[in-house]
Formats: sequence, C-alpha cells, structure tokens
Amino acid sequence: MHDPGPAFRALHQPGNPFILANAWDIGSARLLAALGAQALATSSSAFAFTLGVPDGGITRDQALAHAQDMVAATPLPVSGDFEDGFGADPDTVAETVRLAAEVGLAGISIEDNPAPPAAPYDRALATERIKAAAAAARALPRDFVLVARADGILNGHYGMEEAMARLQAFDDAGADCLYAPIPPSFDDLAKICAMTEKPVNALVAGPFASYTREDFARIGAARLSLGGGLARAAQRRVMDAFSEMIEDGSFAMLKKTVSGAKVDDMLRQFMG
Repeated sequence: MHDPGPAFRALHQPGNPFILANAWDIGSARLLAALGAQALATSSSAFAFTLGVPDGGITRDQALAHAQDMVAATPLPVSGDFEDGFGADPDTVAETVRLAAEVGLAGISIEDNPAPPAAPYDRALATERIKAAAAAARALPRDFVLVARADGILNGHYGMEEAMARLQAFDDAGADCLYAPIPPSFDDLAKICAMTEKPVNALVAGPFASYTREDFARIGAARLSLGGGLARAAQRRVMDAFSEMIEDGSFAMLKKTVSGAKVDDMLRQFMG
C-alpha cells in the first residue's frame, strides 16, 4: 500500500499552515482536490449529516468504511476525524489507530471526551489514551500522524489552564500534533502554539473565521482544519434556497449555481 504519511507529515510546518480540507463524501473530496487541496480530512459532523444522524451518532465501523472511501477517492493524504477513538479504554483507542492505518488514512485525531454533552475523561485517563494511541502509531509499518485534541473549551467543560495542561501531557505522551478547538481568543491560540515545538492545528470556525492564513502563520500554527464548516456552508445554501421557494415562490437562487459541466470536468480528473 502507498504510504501517505511522509507527505502528510511534511505539510505540518509551524508558521506555514496548510488548509486541511474536510470533505463529507466522495464527490466533495474530489471537488476539493480539483480545487487545489493538499490534504483531506473526514468530518464526524459532516459525515453524520449524510447519514441523517447528529454529530456523535456514527459507529467506528461506519467511520472506517467512510474513511476508506475517502482515501480511494483521490491521491491526496486523508486524516480521520475519529471522535474519542470510539471507546474510553486506551486499548480500544490503540485498536482504532491500527484499524485507521489499515484503511489507508495518513493520521487521525483523538478527542479527550465522549460525544458531547458528556464530560471529558479525567486528565490521567485522557493522557493514557494518547500514550496508547502513540505507541500503536509508532508500531505501524508506515508513518502515521496522531493528533491529540483537548475539547473541553469547545464543549464548555474546562478553561485554558486545563487545556494547556492536557496539551502538555499529550505532547509528552507522544502526540504528533496538538489541537484545542476554539480557545477563548486568538491570543490564547498563540499561547498554545508557543508552548510546544510540535505542530498545532487550529479550527477555522466561529470567531476564528475572521482571521486570514497569514494571521495564523504569524502565531505559528501549522494546520488549519475546517471541521464541518464547508458542509454547513452547503447546507445553509440549500436551506436558504428552498426556504425562499417555499416562502416566496421564488427560484432565483438557482441562478447562482455552478454549471453541471464544470463539476463533471472536475470530477473526471479522479476517475480511472
């Protein structure tokens, strides 16, 4: 099997962040690749939407099958959004790493809490989970980028002090990349980037969507992920267009679409 790991790892350069394009199906993966994406990622929330269930409602088997489809869709490396590793036990997380590598992923992200609104795992267990994941990743026959997430700020369970302590513990436990989605401020994100020599992922969402790639580069971020943002942008477009049809009887927003021929041409680039 082709090893996507070295190329994916090489993209992680603090101060020169790449955009990790989160896709939600084969079509969106190929579209983003045709537009110039350097790497792709799954999104648990965006994929769950395609199945008609809320974020956190997919199983590990579903996530793996979806990831395998995404890997096969384009030549680009793909990182998996694998929630909490689909189990509290460190051995379960380690097994998830091995299974993720088997389907061809270049890396995965592991969160420190079950699906919200559940409380995060305590710091000691969260760290043991990352240590087990890192050991499993290093035992693989190929390269694999492990991202450790501290999600308590995003989910309202802890603040910056605890997030920093967890990220330091995850760093020491062997994570390749660190990630605390949506810290309180951009200055706080800069503090996270300054606390480690490891690459730091920033989620470009909410107030952080007001900043540019150059801004993120200035504070030392290495990777800019979009989460479910692109999927939600598409969903918003559908909601606005169809609501206008129902409420006003107007189909004007259908004039603002891309041509089918253009999309077809972009998708053909990845068909055998």
